Amino acid sequence: QVQLVESGGGSVQTGGSLRLSCTSSRSRYYLAWFRQAPGKEREGVATIATGNNFIYYTDSVKGRFTISQDSAKNTVYLQMNSLKPEDTAMYYCAASNLAIMVRRWDVNSYQFWGQGTQVTVSS
Repeated sequence: QVQLVESGGGSVQTGGSLRLSCTSSRSRYYLAWFRQAPGKEREGVATIATGNNFIYYTDSVKGRFTISQDSAKNTVYLQMNSLKPEDTAMYYCAASNLAIMVRRWDVNSYQFWGQGTQVTVSS
């Protein structure tokens, strides 16, 4: 079993920044950040392949969010800059056992999830 512990959420104004952290109890092939706003489906934000550091972002956050990892600490970060009200959501860390990721934005590709951390951006 893998446990994921997130931290770093909070409330900021438009244009502000936040950094989320997620520490995994064990290393996995892929780590990712998803988010879910009220009444909406959970959507992928950013993923990182822990072995080769391949990174992917959903289009709406490109140029504003940066995912990174500290492999020695089994920790993944999400630096969020230029935040917008539409970024408001519960943010979840996810980990995958899959050695080959085909559907990186599919929630079913990830077997382990954190408890979530709230991000609220006010206008």
